[in-house]
Amino acid sequence: MTSPNVQNAAAPAAAETPSENAPNVIHEMIDEEIAAGRITPAEIHTRFPPEPNGYLHIGHAKSLYVNFGTAEKYGGLCNLRFDDTNPTKEEQEFVDSIQADIKWLGYDWGDRLFFASDYFEQLYRWAEQLIIAGKAYVDESTAEELKAQRGDFHKRGQDSRFRNRPNEESLDLFRRMRAGEFPDGAMVLRAKIDMSSGNINLRDPAMYRILRAHHHRTGDTWCIYPMYDYAHGESDAIEGITHSLCTLEFEDHRPLYDWFCEAIGIGQPAVTKSGIKPRQSEFAKLNPTFTLLSKRNLRKLVEEGIVEGWDDPRMPTLAGLRRRGVTPEAIKKLCERVGVSKRDSVIDITLFEHIQREDLNARCERRMAVLKPLRLVIENFAEGRVDQVEAQNHPERPDLGARKVALSRVVYVERDDFREVAPKGWHRLAPGKEVRLRYACLVTCKEVIKDGSGEVIELRCTYDEAAAGGNPADGRKVRGTIHWVSADHAIDATVRLYDRLFAAEDPSDVPEGKTFMDHLNPASLELVQGAKLEASLASPKPGTSVQFERMGYFCADPLSTPATGVWNRVVMLKDSWAKLEKRG
Repeated sequence: MTSPNVQNAAAPAAAETPSENAPNVIHEMIDEEIAAGRITPAEIHTRFPPEPNGYLHIGHAKSLYVNFGTAEKYGGLCNLRFDDTNPTKEEQEFVDSIQADIKWLGYDWGDRLFFASDYFEQLYRWAEQLIIAGKAYVDESTAEELKAQRGDFHKRGQDSRFRNRPNEESLDLFRRMRAGEFPDGAMVLRAKIDMSSGNINLRDPAMYRILRAHHHRTGDTWCIYPMYDYAHGESDAIEGITHSLCTLEFEDHRPLYDWFCEAIGIGQPAVTKSGIKPRQSEFAKLNPTFTLLSKRNLRKLVEEGIVEGWDDPRMPTLAGLRRRGVTPEAIKKLCERVGVSKRDSVIDITLFEHIQREDLNARCERRMAVLKPLRLVIENFAEGRVDQVEAQNHPERPDLGARKVALSRVVYVERDDFREVAPKGWHRLAPGKEVRLRYACLVTCKEVIKDGSGEVIELRCTYDEAAAGGNPADGRKVRGTIHWVSADHAIDATVRLYDRLFAAEDPSDVPEGKTFMDHLNPASLELVQGAKLEASLASPKPGTSVQFERMGYFCADPLSTPATGVWNRVVMLKDSWAKLEKRG
């Protein structure tokens, strides 16, 4: 008998041919650059720059796929850099979880692990340089004044009364800001660009703010911190990044990215060792239906106890998907199928579920499990008799062999496979109906036993002794086949039936007075106690994935011990949501 731990033992599914993959606009752009002689493949250097303020989610998987995948394709390099410029929201827990998730997906940053905080001193010196050059100034306006000065898409910005402050005065104030002479929020350092620009990002954006907060790496060394838009591009330049690949919401920030690089002189060997000016390019992010990817809202779900944690199997986080039993290969396949484009779109979640089924179908052995057991007694099967019937481990993979399953006088069948009054077209158990116990025998229901409340508690059946292995000697057709487990040999388990966390296609679309919480799916988790599993599933290795025949794909919870017997449903065998929508 082979091990059920086929997620680790089975060979991966065959790769699709390149013609089946969607276009990749980033690779098309780089191919043109190479053809024009502007860069060589080995010079390509990308980075994945997460903020350590939460766990990575399925949307980040596409950014990982684009950045690390691009470096792999051309033989270049990809850095992992944490943009840790906001200490009020950043924690070491998130740093650790992000690294674990990236490794789980199969990406390797080698010795190129960096933090924006590594560059705080250099960023500060460049900020002083901009002040001296008249390209930055210290502004003492209040937060309300700064917001009003900025204007909006219909109203141009207004110059601050501090905009023409002498460079020497701004430099002195900036140095005193660093020294801790002023309270939080008393002033900011702003870039001097263009308050009349149609791009609001260029209306003298803040570069530094005063913020007394303990940093997870630098401690209390700094009381001023650079803003993301300033630190990001300059960190790219320090690391010699050639292609800053980011999602479309940063497209309007690209002129600011370029302005900072040009104002500092990045691209000149005297300024940065690489002498390379990084180029920002954007792509559409991954937006699945029935999914919420806002880290602020995901944090709210965790903090309010709606879910068990960032790794709850209903969460769209990579940690949650891993715990549920989704494989790295399925996530990468989703990114391949979706492709990399410049057009924002929403991806139907059923595509991801279909890919999961494809992936798990190829790698998972089959086992029998009864989630809602109903006792069935085979009356003409002798007491104490045990037959060992042979069951295939995978119908399409003979290399995975077969196993022996015990058949005894009393078995458990699925309660939903019985109807006391059978509807038209019913091919499962009912009084007088004959069905096949998978791999074993044919049984006919002769009697229904009920308790005092009228609930069915036992079925009395007989089996056809002439139908060896469930094949009728007279050639009659028996259309119904159901799964079962031996009562004497079954093991008890707890099964978590996970479903979509949200019932709305767009959980962020809420009417006035409502929140995304109003879209929570009350049936996102059904806890099944007392499920009966065949004996081969005793003490599974955490993370083991199998198909419970006729029920779906399940994973032994990676955070539980083998003795606890907790299984998570990864995905159903069919898209029941789509069926329900059609019926409605």
